[in-house]
Amino acid sequence: MTQVDFYILPDTTLDARLEFACRLAETIVNKGYRLHLHAEDEAMARALDDRLWDFRPDAYLPHALLGSEQADSVPATIGWEEPPSPGEPGTQAMLNLHPDIPEWFSRFERVAEIINQHQEVLTAKRDCWQTYKKRGYPVKAHQLGGQGGNG
Repeated sequence: MTQVDFYILPDTTLDARLEFACRLAETIVNKGYRLHLHAEDEAMARALDDRLWDFRPDAYLPHALLGSEQADSVPATIGWEEPPSPGEPGTQAMLNLHPDIPEWFSRFERVAEIINQHQEVLTAKRDCWQTYKKRGYPVKAHQLGGQGGNG
């Protein structure tokens, strides 16, 4: 059964949420998972794509937009509509940045959700929390401390 982890940030900005998403993506991939980042729309997917190039000056997380030639050869993909193909080897974790839960979330071993103190995100992710719980999925909250005063 899919394990769901919610990471709760004290920050209010959407930018801080994307910054944390990059750091979390790096951690997930470094633990050996193949990761899919599910964005709200194409603009967010492209912003994540750009941010993953330079979120840390001393690191790079190989990634590609879903559907590109490189998508099969990198440990992280980014998409906003369709899921990665079921046949893709090792796609085991999803970082969901979409306000809703995609219908296909249960194909992943792990799902990560990021909540910050932005009202729209709080409202959407409370609904997601309740949906996962109602369906019987194991849900765990990780309350995080300050992220460098970006709030």
